[in-house]
Amino acid sequence: MSTTTLTQVGTPVEMPSAPPRRSVVGDTLIVLTRELRPTLHDPFSVVFSLIQPIFFLALFGPLLAGNLGGGLSDGEVWQWFVPAILVMISLFGSTTVGSNLLFEMQTGAHERMLVTPLARSSLLVGRALKEIVTLVAQAVVIVLVMLPFGFRLHPGGALLGLVLLAILGVGISAVSYALALAVRNQDWMFWVVQQTVLFPLMILSGMLLPLDGGPGWMRALARANPLSYVVEAERALFAGDLTAAPVLWGFVAAALTAAVGLAVGIRSMRRGD
Repeated sequence: MSTTTLTQVGTPVEMPSAPPRRSVVGDTLIVLTRELRPTLHDPFSVVFSLIQPIFFLALFGPLLAGNLGGGLSDGEVWQWFVPAILVMISLFGSTTVGSNLLFEMQTGAHERMLVTPLARSSLLVGRALKEIVTLVAQAVVIVLVMLPFGFRLHPGGALLGLVLLAILGVGISAVSYALALAVRNQDWMFWVVQQTVLFPLMILSGMLLPLDGGPGWMRALARANPLSYVVEAERALFAGDLTAAPVLWGFVAAALTAAVGLAVGIRSMRRGD
């Protein structure tokens, strides 16, 4: 016994609709919004994270006034030191991207993100941009606090300085992301590597103290440190000297750091899938 299936002639057959086209920019905005949501719910966390930089300003500032030369005014000392503090904030924030990723791995949130149709690169860049947004908010607070002490703000240079820090931050965040993926089974190694690399980079960048009087080997290492070029560029930009040679070299160093960092980070993500 057989059955016959009748179909109505002329009835259109519905074809499965194609999935909506996605863009890396849109996916990055989704990740950025997700990462910013906890900060928006608790904005005071951004202010509390400024305690350490403010301690550096309060304790290193008076020392620098003597070490940079007795002829310098307080305002000139702050023109030298405040941009370096902003680089420090960017550096600390960018390197914590990996630690946040490790926490999400432990809670299973990262695995849930991986099964979404979001582009893999957006997971990395979105997290990095979250730190840049936080940096901008912190930079505004730092500048407003230091204006009464003689710090002079040049808006054009300050905006370019934040762009420079954003480029650098994306590269460092990507390296931090890759490190977290590499040590996911030994998360304590993340902090060992971070602290081992972070503080020598800071000292050899001339961020806290000038290196002009240091030994030759230290000055040679400083010249090989891309962070030192960014610090010099930030000082020139915040002083309003937009055409200074250090500005060009700072952007070159930041762009190379971003390119290498993204290449390493995206490759690590693909291997980790």
